Amino acid sequence: MTRTDDAPTRTASRRPPVPLAAAIVVALPGLYLGAATLLGLPHPELPPPVAVLMYGLAIVGAAFVLSWAGEAAQVDMSAGLALAILALLAVLPEYAVDFVFTMRAGEVFAEQGACVPDPGGTNPCSLALANMTGANRVLVGVGWPLVVLVAVLAARRNRSGGDGGREGDRAGVRLPRTLSAEVVFLGAATAYSLTLPLRSTLTLVDTLVLVAIFVAYAIRLAQGPAEEPDLHGSAKWVAERPATSRRWLYGVLFAVAALIILATAEHFADGLVQTGSEFGIDRFVLVQWVAPLASEAPELIVACLYAKRLRAGDSLGTLLSSKVNQWTLLVGTLPLVFALASGSMHGLPLDDQQRVELLLTGTQSFFAVSILVTLGLSWRGALALVVLFAVQFATSISLPTEIVHSVSLVLSGVYAVLGVAQLVRHRRRLPQLLRDGVRTDPHRLADEPA
Repeated sequence: MTRTDDAPTRTASRRPPVPLAAAIVVALPGLYLGAATLLGLPHPELPPPVAVLMYGLAIVGAAFVLSWAGEAAQVDMSAGLALAILALLAVLPEYAVDFVFTMRAGEVFAEQGACVPDPGGTNPCSLALANMTGANRVLVGVGWPLVVLVAVLAARRNRSGGDGGREGDRAGVRLPRTLSAEVVFLGAATAYSLTLPLRSTLTLVDTLVLVAIFVAYAIRLAQGPAEEPDLHGSAKWVAERPATSRRWLYGVLFAVAALIILATAEHFADGLVQTGSEFGIDRFVLVQWVAPLASEAPELIVACLYAKRLRAGDSLGTLLSSKVNQWTLLVGTLPLVFALASGSMHGLPLDDQQRVELLLTGTQSFFAVSILVTLGLSWRGALALVVLFAVQFATSISLPTEIVHSVSLVLSGVYAVLGVAQLVRHRRRLPQLLRDGVRTDPHRLADEPA
């Protein structure tokens, strides 16, 4: 339940945990370089690959700090809302990188009166959606199967020790009924996203629809019951402070992490593009796959720690909530950022490559939702997700653009067929899932067994 007392539940150490201190220390060089560049202060001129490493480490360190602060904040709000806020905070680095490219696309549009994407990736319009689509596919194609693997191994080890598993078993991961809202709202966002590849632009209408879905999702989660979170490590250290100092502490951590991200995100994006030029690597590939590895890594690590503690439902729930906010709030705000940067009402332009990327990401999301209709992710479903992701990843980094487009269209068809088959197979579960997701009292769902 929510804790409102002004005294810690136990005697807590005044000294910050080593991981928290290490995350801040790792982020300081990137913060200094970013702030010095912004303010015109003296700083070393580093080669682009080294600069990317420094800024990337800063973003990773800031993301860890955000995750721990978000976990600690769970003691002061409802469990479902805290999970959504934690997921949102964990992907703030991705928001920052996407916003950088989208703002630059808007500036190009304002200067030239047009923003025509190009396959070479020299125009920021070509990169505006690359990080978002890549991060979404990494989250589902790697993150979800990874949680299943860790949960199955942890449950097996737990059984060998004579204890019963809680939320993971040898067959996969089971979700509590309280996470029905995540599946339903992700399904709604996915259904709308499948119309985006048919457009030539992303407009403010898309912003209104997708942000409205996110707001409805947040309202639904806020109705849920509060519960005492099971915290460990740095998050536990923060949460054990007295109420007033605890709130000040995680507020300061939020602010510090946000400052680090703001100071480094643009330089990280610049470094990726420059590194691609130096090594002859396709910039689109760098932005789509390398940047998400930095922004998603802390979130995946936190999810795996949950799964290792036999809290696989919470682990997958965190990644599921992240997918909801990426596929609603992130995609929805990009046209708004473009409009503000361009000083116009023109939509964010889409070229053929971006439409194919949106189609592939949308159909992957459709298949993922169809798997979760049963509120469970089996090892077979996880295997299908990771194999299909591996195919798209391997082709995107090794084959010409024209062939990659063809493979992506084929994979989109495979995802769509598999998703329809799953929905038909489990069609009798759909009405109950919809009721639990939008109508059933969340308190009753929390009290009932899965």
